[in-house]
Amino acid sequence: MKQSAPHQGAPAHGAHGSGALPYRSDIDGLRAIAVLAVVLYHFGVPGLEGGFVGVDIFFVISGFLIGGILWREYDATGRIWLRHFYLRRFRRLAPAFFTMALVTTALSWALLLPFEFREFGKQLIAATVYLSNVLFFRQAGYFDAASEEKALLHTWSLAVEEQFYIFLPLFILLLSRSRRALLAALAGCWLASLIACIWLTPPYQTATFYLFPFRAWELLSGVLLAIWGCETGRRWRGYTALSLAGLGLVAGAILLIPAGPMFPGLLALFPVLGTVLLLANGCGQNPVNRMLSAREAVFFGKISYSLYLWHWPVLTLSLYLRGAYAGLWEALLWMALSVGLAWLSWRYVETPVRRARLPGVAILGGTVAASALTLAVGGWIYQMDGLPDRFGPEARVHIAASGDFLQDWSRCHVPSEGPLMGLEICPIGPEGAPEVLVWGDSHVRAVKEGLDRAAHEAGRPGLILWRAGCPPLLGIRKVESAATLAQDTACTNANLQIAQSFQRLPSLETVLLIGRWSYYANGIGIGLDAENTIAVHPLEAPTRLDMPQSEIVAGAAQATVAQLFDHFNEVAVLRQPPEIPQYDSRIAAREAAHDGWPLARHKLTRSSIPRAALSQRIAPAEAPWRAMAEEGAIAWIDPWPRLCDDSACHALHGGTGYYFDNNHLTNSAALALHDLFAPVFAGDGGTGS
Repeated sequence: MKQSAPHQGAPAHGAHGSGALPYRSDIDGLRAIAVLAVVLYHFGVPGLEGGFVGVDIFFVISGFLIGGILWREYDATGRIWLRHFYLRRFRRLAPAFFTMALVTTALSWALLLPFEFREFGKQLIAATVYLSNVLFFRQAGYFDAASEEKALLHTWSLAVEEQFYIFLPLFILLLSRSRRALLAALAGCWLASLIACIWLTPPYQTATFYLFPFRAWELLSGVLLAIWGCETGRRWRGYTALSLAGLGLVAGAILLIPAGPMFPGLLALFPVLGTVLLLANGCGQNPVNRMLSAREAVFFGKISYSLYLWHWPVLTLSLYLRGAYAGLWEALLWMALSVGLAWLSWRYVETPVRRARLPGVAILGGTVAASALTLAVGGWIYQMDGLPDRFGPEARVHIAASGDFLQDWSRCHVPSEGPLMGLEICPIGPEGAPEVLVWGDSHVRAVKEGLDRAAHEAGRPGLILWRAGCPPLLGIRKVESAATLAQDTACTNANLQIAQSFQRLPSLETVLLIGRWSYYANGIGIGLDAENTIAVHPLEAPTRLDMPQSEIVAGAAQATVAQLFDHFNEVAVLRQPPEIPQYDSRIAAREAAHDGWPLARHKLTRSSIPRAALSQRIAPAEAPWRAMAEEGAIAWIDPWPRLCDDSACHALHGGTGYYFDNNHLTNSAALALHDLFAPVFAGDGGTGS
């Protein structure tokens, strides 16, 4: 989002007269609606379901203003002066951006954990070179940081506009010899971008949300409106009814459009069309334009660029420190701070630089120097691995655990043919036809390094099949709060395919099942992840409609083992490591790192739990496995003696973090426990101890 409108006195050229582009207070009012919608939405003010569409409003405004400037220049001179255009953009946009970026860097240095600060370094580099939208598009993932923890996430829209500032002038220059061809090409680009956005949003929503080609039509809507106005000599007075319709579309979009997988797509048409109508009729004397031109609206419009720049770092870093706001009143206080910082930025950074009589060399040199500084700082942060020495030893043990979950998946691939076609398979151990199958959920990922070492030490090739939140059980389907319908369906289909593949994988002799059994049997998380729920249903009609979930899981466990013995010589099951309900290495690290800070969150985490406190939760989950182990049907691998003493289970062992969150082990733990898997890879069964 950019504040790009020319103010009175700004140089301009036009086919219908030269001189200043007239200042339109209604555009400042429209900016105010856009930025306040975004800010209120981000700070969680209820009732603004679609406040994020404020960015779309800004895209249209930016296209209208920049398109008007460039078209007047092209119309008057037959060319585009790129040097003057980019110097104007640098003068307008760079000072406030670099001020925000450097202040946010300093605060992030004080607050963020090393692996988070390392990621911030990448964000700083990407934002400086106008590619942050590409970075955030590529960062979607299972263990990726939440969006509220990315202090420069909001720069994705700035990157889209910067890419637009590169595309549009060059496009006009390339086709400047033929006015008709240029107009046709711009209209063609608008149509192609719109169709692609609508068509690809359902299957590729992340791409259409972040990437410029799918947002270009919004900016070009403003451009084409400006060109139409220039060509027809419009005074933009229009009709009251159209202004009311535009306001209704914008307000409806802000109040009603849901965030989620269907946006932008067709839904983006509403705020875009509403903004076009308001711009096209913005100079008429009607109640809508009087409202947009009110002093309060104009104030927020003038500071809108700075307010957009500052509100997101204030939000993310305050939530990072606080954990959560005490209520709406606290959110309003942080919003007030954002407004105050925005006014200071507008008054003492934006305005002085805009009004200063600086030569082009000074503007360009200052922008290059500031860019070099932020690139150097971002690169240094990244290369220094987030500067882990900033914090004391009490925080470092948790910090180390919070970064100890990345494994080497370089051997993984997705077969294009064969029984496991379309599923990601990960060989472990030495090369060769796999003899051991490890099948499970994200707990497989957590112990992957231990499995790999055990396989290498035994000299026995293995194969991992894992899917997050997907129980390795046959004959069931699951519905999980943390998953989409497509992910739930993919789990069911993958398990069916895996079951059908066994007879076509003759080299496999042993199978090891790994899962978060207590989650599936109880249907709910615990402690810090108690909001996560999962419902497990039999694929076939149950014998009793009121059957408890633990019984459904137990029946599936017994049926799965029976079916596995049709194809495998040995079946082993890993006892789920004890859950440490109130532990999360990232939260614990923050609590230790921010100890003594004003406004820091109250301590939530505990790194131990009495064994007795888990007995009721684990009993129904372990009952079917224990029964089969006592009968000698399966090998029961038990890590508890290594993770617990007689009275309690612990996340920290000998100064090393063994838990990433309240149920996933770290790589350090997996390697320390790797010998438990030796009987599985040795091929002689056995029970771990």
